[in-house]
Amino acid sequence: MAMKPSSLISLFKLKQNSGLGLIAILYICIDYFRHISTSWHQTLQTLLWVLLILAAIVRGFFYTKWSIEFRSLIPFLIIMFFMLFTLLLECISVRFTTAVLGLTWHRDAPSLPDPGQWLLLAANEKLPSSVVEILRARIVGLEHYLILFMMLAFSVLFNSVKAPGFGLGARYMFTMAVGRILRTITFVSTILPSLRPWCASNRFDVPAYPHPWAQKYYMPYASDAGAIRLVLQHDKAYADAGIYPDEFRPDWGSMSFLIDILRPTESKSSWYRLLTASGGGCNDLVFSGHMFVAVLTAMAWTEAYGGWTSSLIWLLVLHSAQREVRERNHYSVDVVVAIYVGILLWRTTKFLWSAKDASVKRRLLKLEKIQGRLVQAAKDSDMDEIRDLLKEVDLGSQDTQESSQRSVVIFGGITLLSVLTIALLTLRWTSDG
Repeated sequence: MAMKPSSLISLFKLKQNSGLGLIAILYICIDYFRHISTSWHQTLQTLLWVLLILAAIVRGFFYTKWSIEFRSLIPFLIIMFFMLFTLLLECISVRFTTAVLGLTWHRDAPSLPDPGQWLLLAANEKLPSSVVEILRARIVGLEHYLILFMMLAFSVLFNSVKAPGFGLGARYMFTMAVGRILRTITFVSTILPSLRPWCASNRFDVPAYPHPWAQKYYMPYASDAGAIRLVLQHDKAYADAGIYPDEFRPDWGSMSFLIDILRPTESKSSWYRLLTASGGGCNDLVFSGHMFVAVLTAMAWTEAYGGWTSSLIWLLVLHSAQREVRERNHYSVDVVVAIYVGILLWRTTKFLWSAKDASVKRRLLKLEKIQGRLVQAAKDSDMDEIRDLLKEVDLGSQDTQESSQRSVVIFGGITLLSVLTIALLTLRWTSDG
């Protein structure tokens, strides 16, 4: 029985849309070898990255859209600086939310009730042990989602994804930066207790007692029902804060405004060291940053590449979601909010990059402008005029800016080396999640 043309087209698209997906699966499988055999993991991972880097370099010489990439570079760099600013803001806020209440509060504050955790513990009792072990397995982490996106962006060299790759990267980073700002505003607004009460003592060097702000405005009204009623009636802090040790205040010069926010100690008195050591914080941060990155990667794959690989990545996202709750890195609400915020934010940033071909829209707009002239030429049976007008439509739908071949080649080489270096540094710096 002969195969229908539509079936042949679908089969061709499936084969064409499988290469990047197979490489992504191979990367995940090879990296999981770190739990099985360290030596095999190092060997296979090195071999995979060498082959991918060589393939990208070779393909870069035949890439024909460097001029489009060049025009997307400046917006990408601006967004990268914006992203760095949001990360700095997040680091300051993470340190503040951990330090303002002191180590004693972190140690004694009970965690919040989380039905999502109860559900997973109940499932452990009902599900087969093999299934539970799969759910517990650390298959993917933050670094894997970042590398999966870099693979997606680099696939423009092989025409697997619509160019420009820098445009796709700009959308990804801008969405992440906006999400980081929203996340920072959210978790700094209300401080929630950690699911791991020992975390702050092990990771942070902060005073055991609360900051003077918390001494005056929170501690007297934390649990006393009578005090809460009175503060509601008077609408002002009336209670005696009590006696606490004085705050350590080093001389930070122009950075002294950070003293009350970072709460330095005599053992760690450098504001730079305090910021670089903030990490992920030790109170609950709404919403989960890890899950937000995972969802953005899945959304990027779904729009830019599609196919069965995107479905697999969404399964990995769900696996990561239950692991975040199972391992008590986050409450269930943090994971749920990260999923729908990531989806909604990604859908609002199409102006930076879209998988849809914008040339069709430009062609229609150009056609509307010359419609009257085209109709008149048809009435006059002027075939030369019709050809010129249609050629004008085609030219108007194309990118008009051109660059010299030499500058394009230099730009392509510098871009490949720079981005590959960033990819390797990302793999190294985020290897611990």
